[in-house]
Amino acid sequence: MGIDPWGHHFPDRSWNADVRARAAEVKFQLEDGTQLDLPDFDAAGDGAVEQVDYRQWKKDAGAGEETGPNVRVAGRIILLRGQGKLKFITLRDWTGDIQILIGKAQVGDTNFELTGNFDLGDWIAVEGRLGRTNTAELTVFAESLHFMCKTLEPPPEKHAGLQDTEARQRQRYLDLTYNEGVMETFVARTQIVESIRQTLRQRGYCEIEGPTLHTIAGGAAARPFSTYHNTLDMPLVMRIALELHLKRLLVGGMERVYEMGRVYRNEGISPRHNPEFTMMEAYEAFGNYEVMMDLTEQIILDALAATGQGHQVTWNDKPIDFSPPFARRTYDELLAEHTKLDPADGEALVQFAKKLGLDTAGKHLDVVKNEVFEQTVEDSLTGPIFVIDYPASICPLTRRKASNPQVAERFELFVHGMELANAYTELNDPILQEELFRTQLEGQADEDSMAKMDHDFVLALRNGMPPAGGLGIGIDRLVMLLTNSRSIRDVILFPLLRDQAN
Repeated sequence: MGIDPWGHHFPDRSWNADVRARAAEVKFQLEDGTQLDLPDFDAAGDGAVEQVDYRQWKKDAGAGEETGPNVRVAGRIILLRGQGKLKFITLRDWTGDIQILIGKAQVGDTNFELTGNFDLGDWIAVEGRLGRTNTAELTVFAESLHFMCKTLEPPPEKHAGLQDTEARQRQRYLDLTYNEGVMETFVARTQIVESIRQTLRQRGYCEIEGPTLHTIAGGAAARPFSTYHNTLDMPLVMRIALELHLKRLLVGGMERVYEMGRVYRNEGISPRHNPEFTMMEAYEAFGNYEVMMDLTEQIILDALAATGQGHQVTWNDKPIDFSPPFARRTYDELLAEHTKLDPADGEALVQFAKKLGLDTAGKHLDVVKNEVFEQTVEDSLTGPIFVIDYPASICPLTRRKASNPQVAERFELFVHGMELANAYTELNDPILQEELFRTQLEGQADEDSMAKMDHDFVLALRNGMPPAGGLGIGIDRLVMLLTNSRSIRDVILFPLLRDQAN
């Protein structure tokens, strides 16, 4: 037919949601020019057309015709039906669906011949009048058609659909198009991320971009990905955290600073873990972990509002009440409550750990204590709950409590057993920091330790870092909770997958 199957520019199109929002502009005009409002076809407010006999309503209204605005829409063909001189198409863009009615008399022979080349999955554009069919379905009555892109692969089977989890993640483009709710989840992710930026901006924070290639895997306890720079002839690692470079900026006088970006940890994959994930870390000069608790609450509450939700949400069929203030309990209180032990009784903790099947040989007491906490407490925390005041020896980047040097001013926020945020009153004593970098706790695996000497960071601290609070939030996990997604892979557009054999 001489038509380019790969389309062309189509300016001034409207998104389907915006077109649907113009439904009230569709009127019935009597012969004397009087315009009548149509019946309320969506009295329930759920988007479903009510059982109104529109054909009879028009007959009762008297002689006249329906009028409506001219619109330009474009999208993918999701449903194609009809025969003879009428065809119906369901057209989908990223805001939703709209019905298209194509009549041969209205579009002409050439345009109607073009519809014979339409397949499910093709992209088309349509110009026409917005109105309603006799069954009251909001519809664009096509007047001209434009072919935008031919799909060469068949779409997923209509009823079975794209259900295999790995196939959905591997072919995310099909998942977004054909599976209900997927597009909404990732649009919500964008809204959550933008909300976080806005919350921090309102509090005077400056967003920066730190390096992703590091010489030392610092700022967290995790195994890094290793790489190599040929020209500099030096080994490097992908960053496992954002912390140490952001704190260098505190030294430089950037008093409120944050970064939101990917970090990389060469570890296991699970519904809560992906090797690359998005972290937000924020640091506030002259703050502490209590300031960071308040900031964390505000970030979550603002994100809920940005996605149109209240404080009550559901995740994995479990209710979550994000009404502030979130609960705050100390680490030792929770440990005592769940084990019925005195957290200061080291021997009792060791014996309890052995009953749990934990290996205690050659391990520092606080390492054993934390393993007991992980086994007995974390999974039972419904939350949101701030667990505060951790054993100092497992928190080498954290300031100690003035009243008790054995306790670190640290919190972790848990929701249904999942760690969502981690924050400290930051250690800014360069002498103690250097000492702690050299201290490897007995029985602690290398990847579980933050005892990695970073001489340049210590040098930065020696130039004076103001007292500060620091916060890290796992963005993917927050999105999981606020979009009721069961797996971290459901909120990462392209999660890491095993290589598929050709």
